[in-house]
Amino acid sequence: MKKVLFVLPIVLFVLVAFAFAAEQKKMEFKVGDERFVCDCGEKCPCNTISMNAGKCTCGKDMVKATVTKVEKGKVMFKSASWDKERAFKTVAKYMCDCGPDCKCNTISQSPGNCTCGKKMKKV
Repeated sequence: MKKVLFVLPIVLFVLVAFAFAAEQKKMEFKVGDERFVCDCGEKCPCNTISMNAGKCTCGKDMVKATVTKVEKGKVMFKSASWDKERAFKTVAKYMCDCGPDCKCNTISQSPGNCTCGKKMKKV
């Protein structure tokens, strides 16, 4: 019985950690939301999106953009500096590793640093 009481909290912690990781690799979006996104062009390999301004994982400056359309697996953004909308993936291969209190909520398709300076981790 003591073993069960010892192991049960550990199992619950692991399950919660996995649920949190699964939740964090996908950002939620709605039309009108503003985010900072990579400005390296339409064929951007990193597809970095963040709540904060900064550099994306490919080293380019991020620009403020507005969500114009949300589809399964992608979101369309429009920035004042672009002539047309750009699509970004919503399910990340990498996410910020700054923990549950993360304010930048950075996701990307490429490894590197998030906008808060922490290393991105593979999801």
